[in-house]
Amino acid sequence: MFTHAIVRTPCEGFADGITTACELGVPDYSLMLKQHAAYVDTLRGLGLTVDVLPAEPDFPDAHFVEDVAVVTPEVAVITNPGATERNGEKERIVPILEERRPLVRIEAPGTVDGGDVLQVERQFFIGVSGRTNEAGAKQLGDILTAYGYTCTLVPVREGLHLKCGVTSLGGSDLLITQEFAAREEFSGYTLHVVDPDEEYAANALYINGTVITPAGFPSTRKILDGLGRNVVELDMTETRKMDGALTCLSLRLS
Repeated sequence: MFTHAIVRTPCEGFADGITTACELGVPDYSLMLKQHAAYVDTLRGLGLTVDVLPAEPDFPDAHFVEDVAVVTPEVAVITNPGATERNGEKERIVPILEERRPLVRIEAPGTVDGGDVLQVERQFFIGVSGRTNEAGAKQLGDILTAYGYTCTLVPVREGLHLKCGVTSLGGSDLLITQEFAAREEFSGYTLHVVDPDEEYAANALYINGTVITPAGFPSTRKILDGLGRNVVELDMTETRKMDGALTCLSLRLS
């Protein structure tokens, strides 16, 4: 069960971050702040204590805090983000995490983005993508294995991160795109496949029995309702314009 979350306020220049989603329109800062506040309120409503870190004007993507660390009850791994523009963000998360966990680091030439790291109970899936290279994935796997976790590397051929295409719904249930549903790494799980035109909704956030999902994806909502889960929909339009999603916006701690 999660008891704590760490988030960061988006900076005024957040629209200067890295994105491939220019066709979705110009991001709106005031709307982004409203949507981010609703996200924080939702986490608090689910019983989490939330630390809201200040904006980082030098790093317009820094509110995507998930990419700079992988946190388990035993250890916090400071990643080595694969995008040069974002790599300096990792040092800004150290002060708050070192108060809560022993720290270890992914060392160059290894790179890891937290968006490529999916935990399903004692199993970790680590995506090898344009942001997480094989050297970094293997380093992370070695660290986590030492704490008794099982780790599996998964090639990410489409999309920015692994969790763009697969997230946990608790237990053995995974919300997943057709591409990842065909991969043998996930064959032992119960797969709930999103429609091809709703692939963005494959990134859901499971918190203590509740699934947080982006608003505006009715077929995916039908899947979740069919599982009997408590579901909360949040507007994610501005985050989506910057290639972000629900899991990106927080680090969750037990």
